[in-house]
Formats: sequence, structure tokens, C-alpha cells
Amino acid sequence: MKSFKSLMTVGISSIIFLAACGNDGAEDESAGNGESGNYSEEMEYTITGIEPGAGITESAHNTLEAYDNLEGWELQESSTAGMMAELQDAIENEDPIVVTGWTPHHKFIQYDLKMLDDPKAEMGEVESVHTLTRLGLEEDMPNAYQLLDNFNWEIEDLEQVMFDAEESDFETAAASWLEDNQDKVDEWTEGVEEVDGKEIELASMPWESEKAAAAVIEQVFIDLGYDIAVTEVDPAILFESIASGSADATISPWLPSTQGHLYEDYEGEFVDLGENLVGAQNGFVVPEYMDIDSIEDLEPKE
Repeated sequence: MKSFKSLMTVGISSIIFLAACGNDGAEDESAGNGESGNYSEEMEYTITGIEPGAGITESAHNTLEAYDNLEGWELQESSTAGMMAELQDAIENEDPIVVTGWTPHHKFIQYDLKMLDDPKAEMGEVESVHTLTRLGLEEDMPNAYQLLDNFNWEIEDLEQVMFDAEESDFETAAASWLEDNQDKVDEWTEGVEEVDGKEIELASMPWESEKAAAAVIEQVFIDLGYDIAVTEVDPAILFESIASGSADATISPWLPSTQGHLYEDYEGEFVDLGENLVGAQNGFVVPEYMDIDSIEDLEPKE
């Protein structure tokens, strides 16, 4: 009888052990659901994009062709608002998603996101935003020139203004940011004297990041006594207006890629005061909870 009980004990222990092993295997398989291959399948091998005519959309199509591991993938073109809605829905459900994105943009303040590494640089290199002035501005308006030369801030600063503007407007968001960052404003205005109604015209571009930046620098000029006008134009007109002297300055151009061809066309006909913001970039963007870091982590469609 003792022998029989011992055999029963060994048998039951074996069953429990095997069952435990089986559970471990299931857990391992479940843990594997976060791998890039499963992400790719869950997303139906689709990148969520924006407007068909946008430069980033063209870059995204080129990226799909350039990477062997993106064979079979498609770009779902829509709109910026549509992309943001898809991104929000995915994040609320912790679903995987890849969107065409760029920084600076308020979505990086709103959500925990990361830009995937792009070893082939098909989505473009990391860029800087430059300050350009017309020839002769330093002699005509030395204080305005000094302010523009001092102007420099971080990606996070601009994204905060953009984020706050979602709930108000760019002027209100700019005023709030300036109030909270007086130390930075003091750096910009160091050595700059106030004026009495001196007129100055800045050229800008009709995009959210440029609207936010223009609203900030406009308010600083107003506080210094300037009568400032900010005119939004397309990039080609912006460069032409600075080169011809019909506008005094701009803080908008992305270089060396986005507006690099225009910079080369007019080089020598303006003054480049250098970078006012570093780190602007286009790319494929994913939520932080996705365990991938590079475009090459995505899997081809089988």
C-alpha cells in the first residue's frame, strides 16, 4: 500500500509539474505579443499618414520603397486631424500604431511618443530652424537685429506653446509661455534697447509651429515698443521677400533639407543669424508603450 501511495504522489507531482510547464509556455507566448512581428500584423502593415500633398507623405512613400522589411506595407493617407484622431484612439486602447509625424508638434506634449530610428534617413535628417534677415537690417535697426540674433529656444518650449494654443489661441498661449519663462526672455532682450513705434515686418509660414513661434517673438517686439507686422506666406515667397528687402526678417526656415533648395537659390542675398531651434525632424512615430525603436524593427507582410 505504501508503495502504491508513493507512486500516486509521484504521478500527481508529475502532472502538476507538466501543467506548470505548459502554463509557462502560454505565458511566454503571450509575452511575445509585444514583438514587432505581431505589431506589424495587428496594424495590418499600414502606416497612418496625413494629407496626400504634404512633403512628409512623399517621404513616407519613399521610405516604404527603401526598406526591404517594409515590403507589402501601405500608407493610409488622410489628414492631419484624421491622423491625430487615429493616434488618440490607438493610445486610449493601447493598440499599436505607426503615424507619419514631426517635431515640433503638440502631440509630443499631449502623449508619450517616440520617433523611430531611420538608418537610411529616408524621412529626412534632423534639422534646425534658422533666423534670416534682409541685408542692411543691422545698420537700420540694430536693436531689432540684436533681439533676433539672441532669439533661441528648445523644441519643448515651442511644443508647449502649440499645446496650450489647442485650448485657446496662439496669442494667449504665447503670452502665458512668456510669463512663465521670463528668464529666457531676459536672455533674448539682453543689450536690446526699447524703441518708440519703430516698424518692422516679419515673414512667417502658415503652419502651427511657425504660428506659435511668430506669436512669441511678435509679443517680445511689441513689449519693446515696436510696431510689428507678421505676414504668413509660402516658403518660396518668404525667401524672395527677405532677399528683396520687402520683409525684414524671418524665424521660420527649416534647414538644411526642408527649405534648403530655396536657401541655395537666394544665398548671399540675406543674412543668416544661425539656429534658433535645433532638433526639428520628420519621421515614423509610435507610442512609447510599443517595444520597438527603429523602422527596421517592423516586419514585412508575408
